[in-house]
Amino acid sequence: MLPSKATAPVASQLRNLQLPSGLCERAEQKFGAQFGSLEELLTFVLRELLRDDAAQMDHAEQRILEQRLRDLGYI
Repeated sequence: MLPSKATAPVASQLRNLQLPSGLCERAEQKFGAQFGSLEELLTFVLRELLRDDAAQMDHAEQRILEQRLRDLGYI
């Protein structure tokens, strides 16, 4: 069972994920200069996807973002 928002803020609890090592290595090589760690990259990506104003993105922007994430193997 997942904790509710009222009892567990997202930033205070962490989860472990298992990802393909090759995918992680490629992401670290490509984005290592912009992000301190793979965790920071994935946190950024998930926050961007969940932003409230993401619904205001026009359809073309959303398709571009989704295609980039697919190319990286995240979706």
